[in-house]
Amino acid sequence: MEPESPAPEAPGGSPGPALELRAIDKRFGAVHANRAVSLSVARGSIHGLIGENGAGKSTLMNIVYGFHTADSGEIRVNGRRVVIGRPRDSIEAGIGMVHQHFMLVERFTVLENVVLGAEGGRLLGKGLGEARAGLERLGRDYGLDVPLDAETGHLPVGMQQRVEILKALHHRADILILDEPTSVLTPPEADQLFRMLALLRDQGKTVILVTHKLREIMAITDRVTVMRQGAVVHETATRDTTPRALAEQIVGRAVLLRVEKKPARPGPALLEVRNLEVRDRFGVPRVKGATFSLRAGEIVGIAGVSGNGQSELLEALSGIRRPSGGAILLGGRDIAGENVGPRDRRGLGIAHVPEDRLRMGVVGSFSAEDNSILGYEGRPEFSGGGILRRGAIRSGCERKMAAYDIRPPAPRLRITAFSGGNQQKVVMAREIDSKPSVLIVGQPTRGVDIGAIEFIHRRIVELRDAGKAVLVVSVELDEIMGLSDRILVMAGGEFVGEVSGEEANERTLGLMMAGVRGDPRK
Repeated sequence: MEPESPAPEAPGGSPGPALELRAIDKRFGAVHANRAVSLSVARGSIHGLIGENGAGKSTLMNIVYGFHTADSGEIRVNGRRVVIGRPRDSIEAGIGMVHQHFMLVERFTVLENVVLGAEGGRLLGKGLGEARAGLERLGRDYGLDVPLDAETGHLPVGMQQRVEILKALHHRADILILDEPTSVLTPPEADQLFRMLALLRDQGKTVILVTHKLREIMAITDRVTVMRQGAVVHETATRDTTPRALAEQIVGRAVLLRVEKKPARPGPALLEVRNLEVRDRFGVPRVKGATFSLRAGEIVGIAGVSGNGQSELLEALSGIRRPSGGAILLGGRDIAGENVGPRDRRGLGIAHVPEDRLRMGVVGSFSAEDNSILGYEGRPEFSGGGILRRGAIRSGCERKMAAYDIRPPAPRLRITAFSGGNQQKVVMAREIDSKPSVLIVGQPTRGVDIGAIEFIHRRIVELRDAGKAVLVVSVELDEIMGLSDRILVMAGGEFVGEVSGEEANERTLGLMMAGVRGDPRK
């Protein structure tokens, strides 16, 4: 890291910005990811950085943290120009980053993860002792209490995120970058995170919040910068803007912040679930006596705090997990007790968009075009005589990319080179394009920007209006209430209530999510 003399103080004698970026430019081949981006972040503030997936937000912050090197431009920290070519340079400059996908060794304890790479020399015991004392102090000061001797992989996701924040503070970060921090959190965990960030700001830390969620920007930030197609297009004090105005800046056009749909016209039941029981690998019941139906021409939403059996239910319906009891009736045929796996169920008309696209929806080392046919590669249009029809696969992928506005429109590009929202569109396009009679969707817009959310919701409604049955599981109550014609609520692995989409509100659903059975309005 190469420091220079400090810049003069801001007018009036007040200290200059904590972080200043000047004309940062970055290309990846033909993709112009950052276009002369300039940004100033005030010391002791929470600054929001918002934009569509692929707008260049994460690339810009990865340059600040040393994962990428800018082609041109300048970075200044507390008025001093710094040259950052690796994360170590950024850490030495007082910058920490919490990534969307945590960088933790799951089999290490919290303490071991925090000191990894900075163990304190030969006297490991002494280094660990000093680290423990420091972390206990940080936990008290910032409300970040974490069991230091717990194995990290056994901690809830929200607690793992605290570990990442503690790592940054342990390395003496004064500037903390959080990239899509709530994409893996439940609403209560997100609210707890916001309280911690406010406390960090109040104690003089500078926070940069990279997100696509307007609610978060309005709830916690002091100032917000909007990026579109790699460039800064708007910046304002948060108090001087509105969600609708920001949405229009993000997408470059008017955006619907609600789901527009006509009343449902339900037909016959296409899928029926009766007394379904699902156990985990330890034999613990996760779904207990689930009974419901999915009818043609309706969207059924399942609400609940994450970890209350929704994931296991989806896996049982899609064929990933075999239930321990009960029936799943598809056209009168019970497929629960048969050896009918995911591929077979696709053949029967059940499509599945998994909750975790990276772990279960795509293969990271495959191209976009290969991911666009996963699970369907045996269909005649994609293969014959054991040989893949490459031309048909590519042209099919190009068609899906155009129909779903997948960027960049590059079928041969590795799927991990796409933003999270565009990866989600690849999965949604693959499953909807298969023309299913039943679509099962887990977290349809997790990690997806405002423009893509509007697009995905519209596609789901179009499928319903075409007479298909759709089951949606989401931890986003606004999404569940906006999309669903009927809402079922799960708590402790059981359905505790049902309410129509028109009559649902956060209070009603929240009480049922807490285990209050029936309709809390009565």
